[in-house]
Parts: sequence; C-alpha cells; structure tokens
Amino acid sequence: MVQTSRIISRAAVRGSAIGLLFMAFFGTLWAGTGVMGLQGWGSPYVEFAAVFVGIMLVIGGISLIRASRQLPNQVSEEDARRWKRIRFWFNIIFIAEVLAVGITIAICNITNMTDLIPAIIALIVGIHFLPLAHLYQLRIYFVTGSLLCLLAIITLLVMPEIVTLWKHQIIAPLAIIGFGSALILWATGLTIWLKAKKLLCIARQ
Repeated sequence: MVQTSRIISRAAVRGSAIGLLFMAFFGTLWAGTGVMGLQGWGSPYVEFAAVFVGIMLVIGGISLIRASRQLPNQVSEEDARRWKRIRFWFNIIFIAEVLAVGITIAICNITNMTDLIPAIIALIVGIHFLPLAHLYQLRIYFVTGSLLCLLAIITLLVMPEIVTLWKHQIIAPLAIIGFGSALILWATGLTIWLKAKKLLCIARQ
C-alpha cells in the first residue's frame, strides 16, 4: 500500500502501516499453525520467537501511523477517486477470499479431509494477493501471492504427513505451510515497512 507521488500524503503512509499490521497479525497466526505442526518440538522458544517478530512488526506499523501525522492530509481529486476505487475493490476481493475460505472449510469438514484445510487456505490467500498487486501497483504482492501458491501446491503434492526430526515426530504439512506462510508474510511486511520509511524520508526532505 505504498504510493509514490510528488506529494506524499498521510493516507499513503497510513495505508502502508495498515498493510504492515495485517502482515504482522496474519503472519503470527500462520506461525501458530506451524507451532501446532511441531507438536511441542522447540517449545517455548519457537513460540517466543514468533510472537517477538509479530510484535516488532506491529511496533513498526504503529510508528508509521504516528509518523504520518506530520504529513499533509490533502489529496488531489484524482487521488481521492483512486483511493475510493481501491477501497471498493479491496472489499470485493476480501469478501471473495472469506467466502472461499468458508466454503473450503465446510467442504473439507463434510468430506473428512480436514488435514487439507491449511494448505488450501494458503493457496486461497496467495491467489487473493495477485489482484491486490495490480490494485495497489505493488510488485511485492505479486511475489507474495506467487510464493504462497507455490508453497501450498508443494505441501499438497509432495510433503509427507509425518517427519521425524531429532527423534521427534512432527506433522510436516502443518509445520511447513505454517512457518512458510509466516515467513513470506513477515518478509512482505518488512518490505512494506522499509518502503514506507523511504517515503517518509523523501517527505521530510
């Protein structure tokens, strides 16, 4: 949600901050899925590390929101129409994603294939990033979506159900899809954060 223009508005930086907060929250949520897959291996250090990363990104998002107060709140009529169009299509994409996730969970529960839910949800989340990449003109979202889709497909087709790690059995699909998705989202959040900080530096100059 980073926008480059001659006038860097408060809305552009706050949009980046909201994107960063989303990545922090859902990345940490996916890490929780990975923790379940580890079945106690590495506990509690893995959990602490995941929460620490999430908190750092949340702090980054809050710092962007605070810093954006120093920027002008004025936007051109053209930019106002653009942001209104973006919000409309974002809501459409988000609703479609939620419906797809809900339908997936229902079908998997009915067919007793609940073990496929995390990977299919990751695939849906990855697909939803592709139109967002076009909508926000953010190449990083295309990379994020592609990586999530690739991770989900590999997990569905290749990953064995149980893997022994140092004499400890872990649920490989859960661990891989959970931590893999978390790392992808966290990396996306970090990229958004760095780009937004660059915008703020330009604005101050």
